[in-house]
Amino acid sequence: MKILGIDHINISGPRTLIDECRAFYVDILGLQDGPRPPFRTPGFWLYAGDRAIVHLSEKIRETTARTDTAFDHCAMSCSGLESAKQRLQDHAVPYTLKQVPGSGDAQIFLQDPGGLTLELNFRGGE
Repeated sequence: MKILGIDHINISGPRTLIDECRAFYVDILGLQDGPRPPFRTPGFWLYAGDRAIVHLSEKIRETTARTDTAFDHCAMSCSGLESAKQRLQDHAVPYTLKQVPGSGDAQIFLQDPGGLTLELNFRGGE
């Protein structure tokens, strides 16, 4: 087996959270709604180009879940740094801009409505 890269992230929760996350990822980050198989639970698949990279699924029943996981954030490769900053400002989404030492790359850190930290990477600070 060989890991080739991150395929997608999945966010699950109550319907209100899923709807908020959908609006955030579509309206603010610019992903597109797309086809989703007819799973038993409602949800959305959000696309970057032809890839569904964010899966949103409604959590129908409560499950016993660990809350001490080591998952910290999800990183996405992006382009259009200035338009990203403007879009976040237009929607009053707080963010932190950092420069990667020695590379010229820029990173924007922000949180989605469910509290997931996102890292948006811009190569060469473009």
